[in-house]
Amino acid sequence: MKHRPANTVIVLDFETTGLSPNQGDRAIEIGAVRLEDGQIKDRFQRLMYPGRRISGFIESYTGISNQMLSDAEPASKVMAEFADFIEDFNLVAHNASFDSKFLISELARTDHNSAYLFACSMLIARRLYQDAPNHKLGTLVRFKSLPTDGTFHRALADAEMTTHLWLAMLEDISTRYGIDQADFALMQKLGKTAKHSSHQFLLKHAVTG
Repeated sequence: MKHRPANTVIVLDFETTGLSPNQGDRAIEIGAVRLEDGQIKDRFQRLMYPGRRISGFIESYTGISNQMLSDAEPASKVMAEFADFIEDFNLVAHNASFDSKFLISELARTDHNSAYLFACSMLIARRLYQDAPNHKLGTLVRFKSLPTDGTFHRALADAEMTTHLWLAMLEDISTRYGIDQADFALMQKLGKTAKHSSHQFLLKHAVTG
């Protein structure tokens, strides 16, 4: 475990050709925000050529065209650069099970290690904001009145919104439970705690530290 506070992470998002690398789908864009001590310190955004044309649905959904991708660098080159950007930081994504699979799959095509630790902002939001209409990123942005330029389904824009959501959740945990320096391990555990037990989980942690 990398013993960093939860406000020092890389928040990332992939746009892809489909839902699963196990079905041959590939990443077409990566966006990420480097968050250190609660401050945005750096950003990373690249399109990447997946080796084939993408569907009309994906073009429409993301706004990323086949022409844009034909001019992009190969995914392996982009991912090697991204591995350098990540360094040894812990990682956050909204629906991390999706993004972690693509990270592992794409890094497997390079010489970089893919042994990273993830926390899922969607799972944590389900515990903290049980009265939200749902826990899609766009819904939570509106529910919490988070900063947005209105762009969705582009990797850096989604990573930026997820970063603001992550910081809002840390602030709410601090305000509600007096946990001022939540660590990454706590956030991971919260995301795996049963929803009906999450309040007691945080109360207990506030007492025991």
